[in-house]
Amino acid sequence: MPKAVQLQAFHEKNGHLTEFAGFNLPLWFTGIIPESLAVRNAAGIFDVSHMGRAMIEGEESEQYLQRVTSNDVSTLTDGLGQYSLLCNPDGGIKDDLLVFRLKMSQYLVVYNAANRAGDYRWLVENSRGLRVAIEDISDRVALFAVQGPKAVHLLIQVTDDPRLAIVPRFGCAWTEIEGSRVLLSRTGYTGEDGFEVLVWDSPIGDAERAETVWNRLLAVGQPLGLQLCGLGARDLLRLEAGLCLYGTDIDERTTPFEARLGFVVKLQKDFIGRNKLQEAKMTGARKVRVGLVMQNRVIPRHGFSVVSHGEEVGTVTSGTLSPLINTGIAMGYVKQENSKEGTLVDIQIRERPEAARITKTPFYDTSRYGYSRKIP
Repeated sequence: MPKAVQLQAFHEKNGHLTEFAGFNLPLWFTGIIPESLAVRNAAGIFDVSHMGRAMIEGEESEQYLQRVTSNDVSTLTDGLGQYSLLCNPDGGIKDDLLVFRLKMSQYLVVYNAANRAGDYRWLVENSRGLRVAIEDISDRVALFAVQGPKAVHLLIQVTDDPRLAIVPRFGCAWTEIEGSRVLLSRTGYTGEDGFEVLVWDSPIGDAERAETVWNRLLAVGQPLGLQLCGLGARDLLRLEAGLCLYGTDIDERTTPFEARLGFVVKLQKDFIGRNKLQEAKMTGARKVRVGLVMQNRVIPRHGFSVVSHGEEVGTVTSGTLSPLINTGIAMGYVKQENSKEGTLVDIQIRERPEAARITKTPFYDTSRYGYSRKIP
């Protein structure tokens, strides 16, 4: 039996559903490409309540999170968060996640839906002997994402809270929407500016708060160009932004250095997997994650081979057709010696080689798209 989210009835009525991580969720509402373009040019709203959420509390919470995550939790102050990794003892990536410090000795962590049960077990198992309490709040807190250049303006209108404009990237703030207590975190999986909206006290089976907040966001946002968005647009947008999908681009067989996620690995502290990662950094990665842009309008897909001068040098992990640059884009892993930006390679598509160029990510023009662009 598929698991449900708070807005399951809404999605079954309005969305085109697909199975994902044990849930039946909307793949699209009006279409993957129009939804993606709405996020790039105005705003989109996603229900991401399938993701895992846990509260970490107790006097040794910081010490505990330093031990189980790769980034440096000690740098966080109240209202700030960071991207981080859970690693196994061999240095492989168990999951990528967000860690937010809500106040001293109280943290929120958000992790991937496919790993919800496993991550929670891992967090609990590695808390033994420490004065820390871990609570899975996934089914009691709805989670929406409002993304795009008009997202912040929309949320200021909805909350009547102008402070949101100065919340930093990876910051978070408490506010209210239609009488419901919500936590807004300024991150996103699309490359665009925006907030995740965590609706407190909105359990599955009693979705009134979640529905009220969702409907208010839609009512205020639609005149601004807000569109309902599904998993298809989410995947296309994250790939255009060069962001990893767990289980596809990263997994326990991948090290952070191979995935080019070394910026969230702080080897000066002790954490699970550190010793192996110290060795891996000294040895150097034999393969690395790269961006690939097709030279013709063809679509690379997961598992396709990357070839250089007749030799297989890597594999595509994610691929799609980008509506922004009107050609196929991909991420994958290639041998270190083939990873230089600008290098031409071939991707085997149905037994024929198609030319591609190694490129940096994101794939789009960051002066026109993405969170760092200047919005008038």
